[in-house]
Amino acid sequence: MRPSRITMKATHTPEAIAERLDLGPSQTYLKDMVYGAIDGTVTTFAIVTGVAGAGLSSGVVIVLGLANVLADGFSMAVSNYLGTRSENQYRSRVRRQEMAEVETYPEGEREEVRQFYQRKGLQGDSLEQIVEVITSDKNLWVDTMLQEEHGLSTEDINPLMSAAVTFCAFLLAGILPLLSFIINWLLPGTFAAPFLLSTVVTVITFAAVGAIKGRYVSQNPLWSALETTAVGTIAALLAYGVGYLLQGLVAL
Repeated sequence: MRPSRITMKATHTPEAIAERLDLGPSQTYLKDMVYGAIDGTVTTFAIVTGVAGAGLSSGVVIVLGLANVLADGFSMAVSNYLGTRSENQYRSRVRRQEMAEVETYPEGEREEVRQFYQRKGLQGDSLEQIVEVITSDKNLWVDTMLQEEHGLSTEDINPLMSAAVTFCAFLLAGILPLLSFIINWLLPGTFAAPFLLSTVVTVITFAAVGAIKGRYVSQNPLWSALETTAVGTIAALLAYGVGYLLQGLVAL
């Protein structure tokens, strides 16, 4: 959703800008949320389709589904934590390396900055002024090298928060395809076709995740919902197809 002109004006006063800059750059965990929610829904629904297709009881579906939600969700969270932490460690190593190069080969590093901005269209006095400003502050100089030469962000991402968002999204979305089976287990006969209801809930979950994503990235929520539903459905169908083929091979 695009902010109104009144909101934009209020956030661009000198006081509002200073307050925002004092807080530092904000971090978004949208990728972690979408990744966890989609993967949780797909993997749980794949288990539901495989077990239900084999004609097993709702209890078996629930046990295997919950085991997947907890174990796979934790595995994804740990993997995300280690991956994010590794990125932070890599950024720190590159920062130390660039600082050493700035101190050891200042002229070469200054020429790199000059060429970065030449490629952006600056030249003449404007180019030399920006090179002088950047290279007069070592921290700014190194930040520029991180961004322009290595394509890295200058800010670390909280690995614990990334892992927590992934796990929570996986857990909340992953349990939805199991709800009809859980309710039928607690209240036998409530749903005549729990698998069909699970399928409908799964599609709705894909659409909801897409709509939420669209709201945050200012994309049309309907289009974003359709996009995520299509991708999620393809992944679910692939998982179902693999399960069906493997079930056939085992039967042989």
